[in-house]
Amino acid sequence: HSGRVICEIPLKLPSLNEYVRVCRTNPYKASAFVKDVENDIGIFLARLPVFDRVKIHFHWVEGNKRRDLDNVAFSKKFILDALVKCGKLKDDNRKVVTAFTDTFEYEEESKVILEIEEV
Repeated sequence: HSGRVICEIPLKLPSLNEYVRVCRTNPYKASAFVKDVENDIGIFLARLPVFDRVKIHFHWVEGNKRRDLDNVAFSKKFILDALVKCGKLKDDNRKVVTAFTDTFEYEEESKVILEIEEV
């Protein structure tokens, strides 16, 4: 594969605030919460090729303007970890993920569109 690959994850992913809330209530639930989110994301990453080094553009589409942008973009942590767990990236360190950018838009349904570019 060369150039860029687009992948849409048609989910409203958890914000940092939601994750912190789960962590505070029960650390064991937090672990299951993360695993569930990563598994949900993994379904949409399954068809992607394996990458060596990438730049990733995250286009966050939110159903409303209630959540702060930094809270929304926090979910990139779950996406990057899921890319590693699915075997699409060897790691999510700086050698493998060389850069990322974020843009935001508002529509009916929340989702995130990844534009992954091999570098």
